[in-house]
Amino acid sequence: MPRDLSSLTRWESDWAGLRVVVAGLGLSGFAAADTLIELGARVLVVDGTDNEDHRGRADTLKIVGALDVRLGTEHTATLPDVDGGRPDLLVVSPGWRPSHPVLTQARAESVPIWSEIELAWRVQTREGRPAPQWLCITGTNGKTTTVTMTEEILRQAGLRAVACGNVGTPVLDVVREPDGYDVLAVELSSFQLEHTYSLSPVASVVLNLAEDHVDWHGSFEAYAAAKAKIHERAQVAAIYNAEDLATVKMVEDADVVDGCRAIGFTTQVPAVSQLGVVDGLLVDRAYIEQRQSSAAELATLEDLGDPAPRHTVANALAAAALTRAVGVPATAVQEGLRHYDRGEHRIQVVADVDGVRWIDDSKATNPHAAHASLSAFPSIVWIAGGLAKGVEYEDLIRSHAHQLRAVVLIGTDDAALVAALAEHAPDVPVLDIAEQSPLPATADKSALGNEVMRRAVATALERARSGDTVLMAPASASMDQFVSYAHRGKAFATAVADQVVNGQEPDGAE
Repeated sequence: MPRDLSSLTRWESDWAGLRVVVAGLGLSGFAAADTLIELGARVLVVDGTDNEDHRGRADTLKIVGALDVRLGTEHTATLPDVDGGRPDLLVVSPGWRPSHPVLTQARAESVPIWSEIELAWRVQTREGRPAPQWLCITGTNGKTTTVTMTEEILRQAGLRAVACGNVGTPVLDVVREPDGYDVLAVELSSFQLEHTYSLSPVASVVLNLAEDHVDWHGSFEAYAAAKAKIHERAQVAAIYNAEDLATVKMVEDADVVDGCRAIGFTTQVPAVSQLGVVDGLLVDRAYIEQRQSSAAELATLEDLGDPAPRHTVANALAAAALTRAVGVPATAVQEGLRHYDRGEHRIQVVADVDGVRWIDDSKATNPHAAHASLSAFPSIVWIAGGLAKGVEYEDLIRSHAHQLRAVVLIGTDDAALVAALAEHAPDVPVLDIAEQSPLPATADKSALGNEVMRRAVATALERARSGDTVLMAPASASMDQFVSYAHRGKAFATAVADQVVNGQEPDGAE
């Protein structure tokens, strides 16, 4: 019979002897195992991938006291015993699907399943140090931009703050920092929320909701339900996108702490209890006493850079709504939005030559994200395709067919995209770079991705005319032919520099 875990609510709780399986040895899995070992738990780690990085982490965990670290698919078929008995707890990394055999067996045996986020929430409270306030962010798109904005606003307000979670730094690493933080800006994916149960953020937001990760969750409804969990037990503000009715319903259905307010954001003129835009100004009608009759100026559209696409404005308003919930003044909001790190591969101009603008939006890994960038340009040669993840493209193509001059396909899982183009944009030329000649058969994704993008840029260059935008916004994940979306973006920028800016003939051109 697994141990009762209800009393494990702080660092000083009795974690000693707890038998734990940690599934996954990425950043969050390593942080979970390391933390549990420090707390005195008996920890066994399993991961289906056996590579140099994982072996290095495994060696470290064995040194600090892990019972064992087992790498390879043969170790991930069943839920293993720990120290001679069945585990009391399974801590699972985000990449493990709910349907994975290890998770299925854990549920059948009533073994609790936690995310790294659930563990971090429980251990953050410790003697002699106040727990940080959590501002939590999820959504189909815009999470990383919003969490980065939120972090910078908090810092401009003089708070010790950090962006963490799905953005890169595991929350467990952050809550174990000796000096601690005042506020955490926590980006949460649906994968992390799936197995998180105790989280009670000061404020939470679902930025938007569109079809994504259907293959992982099993259905769109399950995906949406995981996202909605971010509002459970919200303390001060449950924040919604007034232009996305699905996020409104999430707040309406949420079981929040008494006194928690529903706060909206909109890129239009805001109603009472909303943040929005009036005459080029970002304004607040939610956190001021006179909200029935007036609004407080927070920033200008110019503070967001030029251009400031609509989705960037929405993300800025969401970040402002989150930070105002912890009392951040308007001046800090403005300074934070002026100075946040805009990052790479998010509607990034990489060249402007002969009247053609070349845009890297490799971060657009699904149709909803691609919709945002497609909306920004009137005449587009679109580089698209990749790993579809079970999503559909009909609405995207229907909305933007009139803007497309040509589509350059780069993916291996493009059947749904091709079908949508044939139905809703039948007159738009569709050019598949794989049909030019066979792509090299190699396991080296770095080399393969570079060749794919070299061909894509060469093909787009033949089609683009002055006034066009060549937009690399694939609407698909990158893992079919690239190491990551960042590699895809860098490969695009390199190919544009070689073939467009420097005017080199691509290798093999006649």
